[in-house]
Order: sequence, then C-alpha cells, then structure tokens
Amino acid sequence: METKKFIVRSDRAGVFYGEIKERNGNEVAMVNVRRIWYWEGAASISQLAVDGTSKPQNCKFTIYVPEMIILGVIEIIPCTEKAMRSIEGVKEWKI
Repeated sequence: METKKFIVRSDRAGVFYGEIKERNGNEVAMVNVRRIWYWEGAASISQLAVDGTSKPQNCKFTIYVPEMIILGVIEIIPCTEKAMRSIEGVKEWKI
C-alpha cells in the first residue's frame, strides 16, 4: 500500500505536496515535501489533487525537503493515486 499524500495550502507560504506527519490546528508537519510553486495542466489545486497535471514539463515543483512545518494552513486535499504519480513525475525545479 502506497503512503497517502496531500496537497496543503497555507494562507501565506503557498502550496505544498507530501505526507502529513502531524496536525495541530492550522499547523501541519509534513515529510518528504515539495513546494508547488507553479503549475499548468490543472485548473486548480483541487484538480491537481485528483487528476495531477497534464503539462508536467511546464510545472515548477521544488526539490523534496525531508521535513517541514507549515503554518497558517487553510486547505488540506488528499491526493489520488493518479495525482501522486503525476506530481511525483514532475522534474525537480532547481537552479
């Protein structure tokens, strides 16, 4: 069974993809997490969590970070298997 992944949106820090380790109110600890800085091929993060992206070559998803605490979380969306394969297939965006 594959580990469950989520897209998490905070009110000021942006959008993140990864595993939720712990949640306390609007604070979420995530592991194996990457920031979704820019995407194409999905109308919203809701569609991204369900369908993934149809344009992975145009997306900017950062490198994986082992652990991160996200403050001000306002949305948590579970990802489908299809979306997880798509998001994880996007090349890491880095300089």
